Amino acid sequence: MLKGKLSQPEPCSNEHILFLDAKELLGEDAIKAVEEGSKGCTAPFELYTELELTVSSISSIGESLAVAPAPHPPWVIVTPFALPGETIRARVYSHGYFYSRADLLEIIKPNPELRDDSRVKCKHFSKCAGCQYQMLSYETQLDLKRNVIIKAYKNFADLPASAVPEVQPTISSPLQYGYRTKITPHFDNPQSMIKQHGLPTDGKPAWFKIGFNSAGSRHPMDIEECPIATPVISEAYSVLLDTYKNGVSLLLRESLEISPEPISSSLSLEQPPAQPSGEEKKICVTNHKGTIRERVGDMLFEYTAGNFFQNNNSVLVPLTSYVRDAIFALSKPTHLVDAYCGSGLFSIMLSPHFNKVRGIELSADSIRAAQKNAELNGIPSDKISFMEGDAANIFDTVADFPREGTALIIDPPRKGSDERFIDQLIKFGCSTVAYVSCNVHTQARDINMILRKSEEQMASKKYVLESVRGFDLFPQTAHVESVAILKLVWYR
Repeated sequence: MLKGKLSQPEPCSNEHILFLDAKELLGEDAIKAVEEGSKGCTAPFELYTELELTVSSISSIGESLAVAPAPHPPWVIVTPFALPGETIRARVYSHGYFYSRADLLEIIKPNPELRDDSRVKCKHFSKCAGCQYQMLSYETQLDLKRNVIIKAYKNFADLPASAVPEVQPTISSPLQYGYRTKITPHFDNPQSMIKQHGLPTDGKPAWFKIGFNSAGSRHPMDIEECPIATPVISEAYSVLLDTYKNGVSLLLRESLEISPEPISSSLSLEQPPAQPSGEEKKICVTNHKGTIRERVGDMLFEYTAGNFFQNNNSVLVPLTSYVRDAIFALSKPTHLVDAYCGSGLFSIMLSPHFNKVRGIELSADSIRAAQKNAELNGIPSDKISFMEGDAANIFDTVADFPREGTALIIDPPRKGSDERFIDQLIKFGCSTVAYVSCNVHTQARDINMILRKSEEQMASKKYVLESVRGFDLFPQTAHVESVAILKLVWYR
C-alpha cells in the first residue's frame, strides 16, 4: 500500500480534472468519508496490482474511468484506450488523489456499440499516447468533446445553471486524418542513454527511439508514420528517419513553397495577395528558424517554424468565420481588439469587417510576424497595428476606441488569462467578447471571473455568457477548442 496521504492537485491541472471526474463517479459522500477518515486519501492497493474492472465512463482528458471492485474502498482506476461498458484487466502504476493510473493489459469484453477497431488507421494506436479515439465513430468523438465543455463549466465556472447557455454541438474538422501541419517527434537524451547502455557498435542502437511518448510513459517509442499528419509531413518524416545519423530534427512543419522574390514586394498596401492560379506547392520545413507560409482562406500568413500557429489549417476558416459571425450577431462593432494575437490570425482574417484593428502579444517574434502578415495581405498600417507587451496593457493603447463599437478577442495560452487582465477588460467595457481557448477548464474559470467582476464593478451593466461551443481542431484525440461569446447588457 502507498504510504502517506496524497495531496490535493493544483487547480485546473490534469490531475485536478481527474479528481473531479473521480468525485463525480464515486459520489461526494464517499469522497468526504475517505477524506475525514484516519488515513485520509490513501491508495487502497500497492503499485503493479492487477485488477479486473468494468469501465464506467470516459474522463475529460480522454481516458477511461472504472471503480475499484470490492472489497476495496471507493477509488477510481484511470486507464487509456478502454470504453464505457467494457470489462478490462489493468495494472496500476501510479496513484493520484482518489484515483490510480493503470496500463491496459487486456480488453476482456469489448463494447461493440462504441468500439470498431476497423476504424483505426495507425498501427501504433493503443501504444502511442498521441491519439485516444481512433476506434470511435467521429460523431461519438464530437459528442465526447461537447461533454468535456459541459463538465468544465459545471466544475470550474461556479455559476448558476441559468447563467450558462446550453453548450452547442461541437463543430467538426473538415479533415479527420492527414490534418496536422506540425509534428514534433523526439528522442531520449543520447548522452544519458549512452551512460546507461554504452556506445552503439553498429547501426542504430536498440535504445535510440524516435517518435512520440508511449502511453503511460515519458519515453518515446519508434513511430515510422503518423496518419493524422499531412501527407507532406508524413513523406518527409519517413525520409528523415533514414538519415538520423546526420542529426534528427525535432520539428516537421508544412509550408507553402516561398518563391525567392518576396510576395510582398509586388503588393500595393491597398491590394490583397493574388489568389493562386493553380494548386500551390507544399513543402516540409525542419529548421526551427525557417519561415512557414500558410494560406487561410484569402489570406497569407508567414511565421517562424518554431513559433505557435494553429496546427490544423483545414478548420481555421470555419473557426475564424464562426467568431466573426458570433460577434456581429450581437452587435455591429467597428473596432476590434485582439489580445494574445500571436501572428495575427484573428486580426487579419477579421480585418475586412472592421475600421480599425489592434493586436498585442508578449512574443516579439510573433509581433514581427503579425506586422509582416498585415503587409503581406495589403492591409494598411492606419487600419491594423500590433504591439509587443502584456495583454492587459492593450487597453491603454485603445483608449480612443468607442466602447460600444468595439469587440474583443481573447486567445490566451493553456494557463488562461489572469485577474489583472480581466480587471482591465471590465474597466474598458467593450460591447462583445469572444474568448477562444485551447483549455476549456481555465476558460470556464476565467468566464466566471469576468461575469462576477462585471456585476460587482460595473454600474447598471454586466457581461452575460451568450454561447459556448467546441471546435474539433485535433480529431482522434481528446482535445477540444472552446469558443465562448459574452455580451455587455444593461439591466437598470
